[in-house]
Amino acid sequence: MKIGGFQKVSLIDYPGRVCAVVFTQGCNFRCPFCHNPELVDPGRFEPLLDEAEILAFLEKRRGKLDGVSITGGEPTLQPDLAAFAGRLKKMEFLVKIDSNGSRPDVLKELVERRLVDYLAMDIKGPLKKYDTLTGVGNSGREIRESIALIVASGLPCEFRTTVVPSLLAERDFREIGKLVENAPRFVLQRYARTKQLDSAVPPPGAEPPDLEKCAEIMRQHVSQVRIR
Repeated sequence: MKIGGFQKVSLIDYPGRVCAVVFTQGCNFRCPFCHNPELVDPGRFEPLLDEAEILAFLEKRRGKLDGVSITGGEPTLQPDLAAFAGRLKKMEFLVKIDSNGSRPDVLKELVERRLVDYLAMDIKGPLKKYDTLTGVGNSGREIRESIALIVASGLPCEFRTTVVPSLLAERDFREIGKLVENAPRFVLQRYARTKQLDSAVPPPGAEPPDLEKCAEIMRQHVSQVRIR
């Protein structure tokens, strides 16, 4: 796989577990607020990490780490994602995949082959805003299918939205709630201005929607709602 980053241990990336984090290089979205621009913008790509070295490290961590979270970038763009996940499963690690939901066919393969134990999907916003939020045309096309597939899988999962000032409003969460109706878990992520793909978005001083009010809306559709 094209691995652009690796974190040896994390207490927050896999709920309730101690994990390592693998960051894949490359993404088919161009969300201006993306906080991993070096994994998305080819002009900022750094040299790839050696996959064999990472697997060798993880082999030594068997029994000490519970799992591995594969994030990005967008992991489902990697043609050998299933093979990599299979190696992790053989080492008896739990596997978590973070995805933007653009490739439900890949998610389906991972689920059917039992190569994933936890699925996390970003919901950028209401579908009518997807092209603006992702910087890519027709980017919302596969979102409903991926949501349905993840919910139907029965696997532990979560859907999450980063509440970006000026790009999302409180009313948008009524549509987001309908998209993820009856999902087991939804997370509202606070926006924090750090490194990002486009430093001009959102404009400085833009006020975010009230997260508690957004959470109230989401609780009409999802039983477990968290603000993170």
